[in-house]
Amino acid sequence: MDFRLTDDQRALRRGIRELLEGRFGREALRAAVDRADGKGATGGAEKAGRTDGTAATGRTAGTGGTAGIDGIDGIDGVRGRRPGGVRVLDRELWRELGAAGFFALRLPEAEGGVGQGLPEAVLAFEEAGRLLLPGPLIATHLAAGTVPGAAAGAVVVTSADRGLVEWLDEADVVRGDAAGAEPLDSVDPLTPLHRLPVTDGRPAGRGAPGTAPAPDRLLVSLLTAAEQLGSAARTCEAAVQHARTREQFGQPIGAFQAVQHLCAGMLARVEVARAAVYAASVTADPADVAAARVLADEAAVRGARDCLQVHGGMGFTWESDVHLHLKRAWVRTHRAGGATQSEEELADDLVVAEA
Repeated sequence: MDFRLTDDQRALRRGIRELLEGRFGREALRAAVDRADGKGATGGAEKAGRTDGTAATGRTAGTGGTAGIDGIDGIDGVRGRRPGGVRVLDRELWRELGAAGFFALRLPEAEGGVGQGLPEAVLAFEEAGRLLLPGPLIATHLAAGTVPGAAAGAVVVTSADRGLVEWLDEADVVRGDAAGAEPLDSVDPLTPLHRLPVTDGRPAGRGAPGTAPAPDRLLVSLLTAAEQLGSAARTCEAAVQHARTREQFGQPIGAFQAVQHLCAGMLARVEVARAAVYAASVTADPADVAAARVLADEAAVRGARDCLQVHGGMGFTWESDVHLHLKRAWVRTHRAGGATQSEEELADDLVVAEA
């Protein structure tokens, strides 16, 4: 089976990258982070008419509530973002994504969509991951064929999954039961989170262990892997660029073997994850998706950590973008299909194959 991209797929990826970079480049990213950090932020308007049955509260996700998300399955002891700030989704950007066909990419042309397949969707979400594009992109994309207005970007859709809800206060439609959700102080400044109540020892929205993944859960896992892949590739590029230009002891730090090993390890993890993610987008096999998710999560998290090491002390400053990739990668690992869940599914698949 040939997993190489076609000319049309390369053109699609190039067009999506140009679109996203033109609309959400680094200046827009830093402006969004500054708003989330409380620099020039204004209060959010109350929302009404949300379809999950919860009343409008006017609250801002991430303010108050429980600090950090490390209480949910652990997140390496790193706690929340800087205090204060209001995070409001850019509705104009959302509509532009809809007009460009980002959310309707897999809808048939007869239904007003673009008529592309899962491999093309993976390419689109890989590019979104490169730029840390904020918002419940996957949930809105998956709802494009069932929720009126989602395909056009006129409606923002989120979902309750594995004990967490992203962008709950900004969503017009919530898929799943988000009743009783409490705001968390998210480690990622551009991903507001709410925690779902725990019932029977398991957070609401979490499937029973060992159950086969539903189609939506499978797609969430694969598209999350695509975002992780994009982020991992971007941090690898950033590390190499810094290693070439930063000088110590009269020469670029990339001349030192320790730095070379870090960059080489990042590249190896990116390319292995890329092959797995692209292959899973063609086969859509649950075991392939699980393998792709494990590899992509590792590439994103370890890659961002290694990129921090290459940048040295400056990589840990608020002005650097590296920590933003690490924090987003951490948050993504808590979506459906995270490492532990995917590893269990792979183990089950091996047991069945050997039986």
